[in-house]
Amino acid sequence: MPVLFLGHGSPMNAIEENEFVQGFRKVGEEIPRPNAILCISAHWETRGTYVTAMENPRTIHDFGGFPRALYEVQYPAPGSPELAEETRQLITSAPVGLDDKWGLDHGAWSVIKHMYPDANVPVIQMSLDVNRSPQQHYELAKEIASLRKKGVLIVGSGNMVHNLRMVAWDKLNADEYGYDWAYEASSKFKELIANDEHRRLTNYQAEGRPFQLSVPTPEHYLPLLYALALKEGKDEVSFFNDKAVGGSLTMTSVKIQAV
Repeated sequence: MPVLFLGHGSPMNAIEENEFVQGFRKVGEEIPRPNAILCISAHWETRGTYVTAMENPRTIHDFGGFPRALYEVQYPAPGSPELAEETRQLITSAPVGLDDKWGLDHGAWSVIKHMYPDANVPVIQMSLDVNRSPQQHYELAKEIASLRKKGVLIVGSGNMVHNLRMVAWDKLNADEYGYDWAYEASSKFKELIANDEHRRLTNYQAEGRPFQLSVPTPEHYLPLLYALALKEGKDEVSFFNDKAVGGSLTMTSVKIQAV
């Protein structure tokens, strides 16, 4: 299976019809249909690593201040206790807990629902351990690489450039708007990704002020490292939804696929 990093952006993308939603839908049509999905979302941070292991994960509305219609969305995809257990066994660098309380947060369902609107592909989530360094997250991701060969679509969901404190709220409805530093960082991110310079991407804080502004906290960036860690030698990298919004966010998404 391919590997995806999806810039999920605002939860409103779950119910709006826009170019980003169209991009999610298109990539879902382009890639082979998965047997199951494993999603690493920016919105599930834990102490230790966990995977959801329930039969029927709940739809989590982990946000505030949005229209009622967004809170009414349900995405009733089944879970996969079997995939959760297989994932747990594959990871040997750290103990992995089986979780029966979380479900699917908006980093997962708000994008997956556009790819598979019938909610008929099993979905599990794997958490981000707040105690691990970016390099440790990258190395952990490599331990689940064999799932690709078993028809599992691994999705990292976050945003490369994600600085909510600096959002230009009055420009959110503009077709595209980014600060100079956001464009500079985005361009450099894509260059490093295209050239497989993963060491520099895991050590992103050493890349200068634009990167530091783009990743003030790591949770929306780390899912990208999970996707990149799973790239194999003959895989091709392509970008889509490659736009800046609100000045300090980018929706840039990545598809990694065997040629």
